[in-house]
Amino acid sequence: MIPQYASALLISDLHLTPSMPLTAQRFFDFCEKEAPKVEAVFILGDLFEYWVGDDAASTSPFQQEVRRALANLSTKVKTYYLHGNRDFLVGTSYLKKTGMTLLADPSCIEIAGSKYILSHGDVLCTADPGYQIFRRWTRKNWVQKLFLRLPLAWRKSIANHLRSNSHIQYQNAARTSTRQNNIRTNVTLEACAAMLKAQDGVRLIHGHTHLPAHHHEQLGDQAWQRWVLSDWDLDHPESVMPRANALLINGLGARLTDLIKPHQASSISALN
Repeated sequence: MIPQYASALLISDLHLTPSMPLTAQRFFDFCEKEAPKVEAVFILGDLFEYWVGDDAASTSPFQQEVRRALANLSTKVKTYYLHGNRDFLVGTSYLKKTGMTLLADPSCIEIAGSKYILSHGDVLCTADPGYQIFRRWTRKNWVQKLFLRLPLAWRKSIANHLRSNSHIQYQNAARTSTRQNNIRTNVTLEACAAMLKAQDGVRLIHGHTHLPAHHHEQLGDQAWQRWVLSDWDLDHPESVMPRANALLINGLGARLTDLIKPHQASSISALN
């Protein structure tokens, strides 16, 4: 039985971390204000900047605050979680403490009588074969078990090293060929078509690419709609415009909702 609700909000790619307090505060406000107005909330991965094990959260005051916000939200609305490429190690212990229900990637849901396919989105970026190999290895249970047995300090060091390398590689690729880099890091029509065909769906929702939009796409005789959620960043207006959105689905259909109000954007700029 797939999840069925009359209304829902979907968010993705918040990358919560203590170094981004304004983004974290917007998430806490979202849990208190917007989220309780619907029947279900779906978090499509990368809620956290990185995750090296549930045990790490117990020693972090910031993570404890996030956990309390999620646990409180789960008492108000049904809350679902789908692993992202940065937080795929979120485990059963943390999920139990927050009251969230884990979904597989991809998953089918039904909102207001319409069927949607949910994915974080990284598995759809098949123009980057190197990343897909890395993804397959890191999703193996035995690899994850070995990693989680390492001392916490080692795990954090490895995560920081991987993040640093990823940032450097992205910058180098962007300098050499922006167009090619955009193609490599975006989803492909072939991957979207294959996922939707396997799930018998025509509506796809994902995050990961940080390219929010509503697409009408076609490959051969297969046609579908695709909604892309934005990442959230209210802490770096010097490099990017403040951004945060959610996809609201109810009886009126599906529409991307901007969670940054004009007065909030000006206040954020003034604070930084």
